[in-house]
Amino acid sequence: MTVHPLWEIYPAVQKDLIETKRVMEKSVKIRNKEITATLQLFFGAGGKLLRPAYFLLFSKFGTIESDKKRYRMAASLEILHVATLIHDDIIDDSPVRRSMPSVQALYGKDIAVYTGDFLFTVYFHLLTNATNDLKTISLNAQSMKRILVGELDQMNLRYNTDITVKQYFQHIKGKTAQLFEFSCYEGAHYAHAPKTIQLQAKRIGYNIGMAFQIMDDILDYKSTEEDMQKPVFEDMKNGYYTLPLILAMNENRAAFLPYLEKKTDLSNQEMKEVQTLIETYKGIEKAEVIAERFTNKALTSINKLPDREEKDILYHVTEVLLNRNN
Repeated sequence: MTVHPLWEIYPAVQKDLIETKRVMEKSVKIRNKEITATLQLFFGAGGKLLRPAYFLLFSKFGTIESDKKRYRMAASLEILHVATLIHDDIIDDSPVRRSMPSVQALYGKDIAVYTGDFLFTVYFHLLTNATNDLKTISLNAQSMKRILVGELDQMNLRYNTDITVKQYFQHIKGKTAQLFEFSCYEGAHYAHAPKTIQLQAKRIGYNIGMAFQIMDDILDYKSTEEDMQKPVFEDMKNGYYTLPLILAMNENRAAFLPYLEKKTDLSNQEMKEVQTLIETYKGIEKAEVIAERFTNKALTSINKLPDREEKDILYHVTEVLLNRNN
């Protein structure tokens, strides 16, 4: 069993993630062998396991009582992430995820909905087998609620050509940033790290999550489908207007409206024309400045953590992650 090459230079983290992946694969074994095989293949299809990795790294700033339970907790976070991806693909009618057919493309929306729901139950099953601490369980429930409310908020913003940067931030805070923030915080909390480190972990996770999503949205306009392992321009066509587009529209909204008013009827050529407009009005460059701001905040906070090997790993991985090309 292998994990993403990102972790090859960190054998201890690599080992922990391999064990976490084993827990994930075992946890989704059900009578439906096709769904089991699809999920296990999805787990192995290039995902970096970032959320469990951050959890595991921050858990080293406290006391570890049981590695088995720690792996279950780490696995639960990735399972929750995958459940949201499956549901995202249903809403967006996306045919591809991680360079392979999405669950909804393979089996239809009905089965995909139940598969995502099934993973939510796996998430809570792993959680309750990792801890009997009611506060930890409550924190997980609150985090899951914020993620789902973030998804609902996103639905309200679809095709809103008047969307503001503030609304965009609010959306990604409740979606991507929430799970990064929680993964970091829960690692420190689960290991009973000092309260100051728990709060630092929370801030670090928030800034990583914000920068990560902004970079993801930037790459959607800069990369090919092969680079991204999913269709590019998908968000724009589905009415999800992200930071590069919002910032460019702020310069000349009238130039974009004839395109965006076509919604799903937007052709591939027209999407490329919108991309050209975004470049013309510096939407990508302006978004990169904001992503860099969040990145620097995360790296500055990591530098303030106690000196130990995990601090250096966190710094390097975060630096690589937030300056990625795909």
